[in-house]
Amino acid sequence: MSIEKVAEKEIERLSSSSSKARLAMMELSNMVSVPMSLNAIVRLKVPDAMYQSGKNIPLTSSEILSLIKPPPPPTSDPGNLQRLLRLLAAHNVFNETIDDSSTRRYSLTDVGLTLISPSLDSPSFAAYVLQHHQDALFNAWTMLHEAVLDPNVEPFKMVNQGISAYEYYGKNEEVNQLMQKAMWGVSEPFMKMLIGGYDGGFDGVKTLVDVGGSSGICLNMIMNKFHAIKKGINFDLPEVVATAAEAHSFPGITHIGGDMFESIPSGDAIFMKWVLTTWTDEECQTIMNNCYRALPAGGKVIACEPVLPEVSDDSRRSRALLEGDVFVMATYQAKGRERTEMEFKKMGLSCGFLNFRAIYLDHFYTVMEFQK
Repeated sequence: MSIEKVAEKEIERLSSSSSKARLAMMELSNMVSVPMSLNAIVRLKVPDAMYQSGKNIPLTSSEILSLIKPPPPPTSDPGNLQRLLRLLAAHNVFNETIDDSSTRRYSLTDVGLTLISPSLDSPSFAAYVLQHHQDALFNAWTMLHEAVLDPNVEPFKMVNQGISAYEYYGKNEEVNQLMQKAMWGVSEPFMKMLIGGYDGGFDGVKTLVDVGGSSGICLNMIMNKFHAIKKGINFDLPEVVATAAEAHSFPGITHIGGDMFESIPSGDAIFMKWVLTTWTDEECQTIMNNCYRALPAGGKVIACEPVLPEVSDDSRRSRALLEGDVFVMATYQAKGRERTEMEFKKMGLSCGFLNFRAIYLDHFYTVMEFQK
């Protein structure tokens, strides 16, 4: 082959590579269209409309609009709805079928089925979608670069008059309720997996403390499965447990208010779920030191947290975990973060815990044991 032909083929190869790179960057730049389309179809109650018959049969966008409750205004545009459906079909939220007359119909995939309201099926990620895309949270993303320039700033505070995310949830009852629904939509399937697959994890535990237990529902689920646990302590902020005590009265569970940065009630084991993720290394060290002091010899902390992969790859699991980590940076604290298994292990050992193990029961949450 002549030198000219070799050069021509190399130019072709480089051109193709460059073209693919530009296409990839175009997709990344427009990626905001995906969560915003997801937010729109949840607000429109599209998944509920598609599933209300329970048959999940393929429907046109016009048919879906006609099934939405309450009925949308007559100005509603099936063409614009179809554009959202097409994009989300490309991300496996919907199945798309096209008949001989070029009519497009859509049904829910397994991914789309997670958006059905709890009243129709349970659990639901619909509230999780809406919670993540509130103005107060979404606006924080525009200040994400500030977290790099100064790790002491909080992007959320910068766009919300100096109010932190936790303060924001606490001051607005409607927002707080949405947060609770969102967290329960994520928690319930994980908790079912935990109590079904965490073999021997609660053996010997008679008193279990749930740090950051909110309503106490997760603690109740554990105690209903593991009857040897006779006493449960739901530990959270005083205002949180005051509401929980009014709303829920679970057998064997006491609601105790306090501050985990000061002290934690004593028990044979301490359970926590998505607690360490939003705090700095120093704050996590304080929490774990308080856990250590609250446990007898042989007692343990059972922490259920997102655990980052050691190597960044393009798997869905890695992407979900790394995206969640950056969400924490934008919404909670610039130095609040998710951690790798090794980082959690080192944290536990530095607090005096003698043994550590990680159990991978779930694609997102990892169960970690720190034994005293």
